[in-house]
Amino acid sequence: MTRSVFRFLSRQPEPPELTSERHLLRLPRYRDFDQWHEIRRDSRAFLQPWEPSWRSDELTERSYRQRVIRNEQEFHSGLAVPFLLFSRDDETLIGGLTIGLIRRGAAQSCMIGYWMGERHAGKGHMFAALQLAIPYIFGPLELHRIEAACIPDNVSSIRLLEKSGFEREGLLREYLKINGQWRDHMLFSKIRDQKTRNGKAAS
Repeated sequence: MTRSVFRFLSRQPEPPELTSERHLLRLPRYRDFDQWHEIRRDSRAFLQPWEPSWRSDELTERSYRQRVIRNEQEFHSGLAVPFLLFSRDDETLIGGLTIGLIRRGAAQSCMIGYWMGERHAGKGHMFAALQLAIPYIFGPLELHRIEAACIPDNVSSIRLLEKSGFEREGLLREYLKINGQWRDHMLFSKIRDQKTRNGKAAS
C-alpha cells in the first residue's frame, strides 16, 4: 500500500487542473468559499434528496476550510481527487466531481460522485466534466475500473452515466444513508478499454 501511494505521489507532484474549452476541474481552494456557499445554499432543496443529511454547520466557513484541508490530505495520500467544476471563462462554480475510494493493488479502481448547482443542471456540464475526468482516471491515475452508484429513481444521473459509457451491474441494497434514510443504489461501472456488448470500443 505504501509503495502504491508513493507511486501515485511521484506521478502527481502538483494538484491537477483538467480543462476543456468551456470547463475547468480543480481542487477546492479557500478563496472558493463565497461561491461554494452561495451555490450550495441556493441548491439545498435540489440536492438534499440525493445527498447525506447536511450537518447544522454544513455551510459555515469553518466547515468549508476543514473540507479543503481534508481534500488536500486525501489527494496527497492518493485516496481521492476531489474536484470542483467551474466555467473556464470566468471561473464561475458550477458543481463538483470527486474521484474517491481509490484502490490500488489488485483492484486499481475508484468510485466517482458528483453534484450540480440547480441553476446549472440539465445543460450538459456534468457530461462535459466526465469527459475530462474519465481520461484522467484511465491515463495519469492508471486505474482500470470506475464505479458509480446512484439511487434508482435518480433518472437524470442514470442517463448521464449511460451516456458516458457506464454499464449497469446490479443493485446495492441499503448502500448509503441518504437524506436520513438507507437507500438502495444501482451500481454502474466503466472499464478501461472496455468493449460494449456489440463488440465496439466504448467511448
